[in-house]
Amino acid sequence: MAAASADSSAPTHVSGYSWKALMGSAVGYAMDGFDLLILGFLLAAISSDLGLSPGQAGSLVTWTLIGAVFGGIVFGMLSDRYGRIRVLTWTIMLFAVFTGLCAFAQGYWDLLIYRTIAGIGLGGEFGIGMALAAEAWPARHRARVSSYVALGWQVGVLGAAMLTPLLLPHIGWRGMFLIGVIPAAVAWVIRNQLHEPEVFVRKSRAQSPSALQCLKLLMKDKATARVSLGVIVLTSVQNFGYYGIMIWMPSFLSKQMGFNLTKSSLWTAATVVGMMIGIWVFGQLADRIGRKPSFLIFQVGSVVLVLLYSQLSDPTAMLWAGALMGLFVNGMMGGYGTVISEAYPTEARATAQNVLFNIGRAVGGMGPVVVGALAMNYSFQIAIALLAALYVLDILATLFLIPELKGRELQ
Repeated sequence: MAAASADSSAPTHVSGYSWKALMGSAVGYAMDGFDLLILGFLLAAISSDLGLSPGQAGSLVTWTLIGAVFGGIVFGMLSDRYGRIRVLTWTIMLFAVFTGLCAFAQGYWDLLIYRTIAGIGLGGEFGIGMALAAEAWPARHRARVSSYVALGWQVGVLGAAMLTPLLLPHIGWRGMFLIGVIPAAVAWVIRNQLHEPEVFVRKSRAQSPSALQCLKLLMKDKATARVSLGVIVLTSVQNFGYYGIMIWMPSFLSKQMGFNLTKSSLWTAATVVGMMIGIWVFGQLADRIGRKPSFLIFQVGSVVLVLLYSQLSDPTAMLWAGALMGLFVNGMMGGYGTVISEAYPTEARATAQNVLFNIGRAVGGMGPVVVGALAMNYSFQIAIALLAALYVLDILATLFLIPELKGRELQ
């Protein structure tokens, strides 16, 4: 892809607006992570209270992800047409209302509907937030800033892991859904203080592309189509591994390792801390040595650590190895937003972020199903070991499909 000339409206220094845009994006993504992980912890309590079968319980996660995929694609395109801040406000309101309604569900079907629509609201958070942060910060900080937005998810997950065992016995699963509305309220307050990034305002004055035109820009030539394919592979592997491990691990630790809820939460917290360190390190590294070398380092580390983890059976060893595995496996989340922001023009940036990431999320949404089936027929360790093959595919996609875009000004 030919390098684009620098946009004179792109920021050249860090301002108060830069920090507010970063905070508004990160808090929204924290809401996303908090919601999905508490759902994993609440499935047993919900199933017991509402009399759900294992298939029905699992479908609550699946349909939340389906809603997120749909919402991500639709809201991403709307954001490129109507603005980052306006559409992020729409997504947060949709999520807050229907997450709150989950607390009053009386059975499987109404809860499924609430979860799906809440997922639609969640779907827009990643891509639009990444686009907003990238457009509000100078190029020299872009990888770090994208990693900070990605860290928002992990902060939400960590909060869910720590709060659930403390609050669930006292307020029940219904109360936990009400707690999930709090991050949405915080994000809404922060975003009300923001205006649209200057680079978006200038581009929208010049042209206001239709949704179809935005989609066409993702495949406008062979070079762009190659990048789009590469990003889809990377995000598919990312989501498949993440959801496959994180959704089933608490149940596995409880049933097969004899962990109670507190110990399962401790494992999850240790793994998430490893993931947070990995995302932070990735952002620092990518701004120094480049995006592509950073991906390759983390992908090779993922193959090694996933294989190592699959051989462990000692709970203490699993705790520490899980944190190290999380560092490599999820550290790459710090890079997707940067690569996508730099590879596509402003008029299609949020569309690219949300469409490509959510295609990956759709593929990755099969992770809990596949890992669960393998664990049932073989063992959880074998299911985890097979994930290593996916990270080899990641390496090949990075080598042959992803360009190096370090230092590139936004188009």
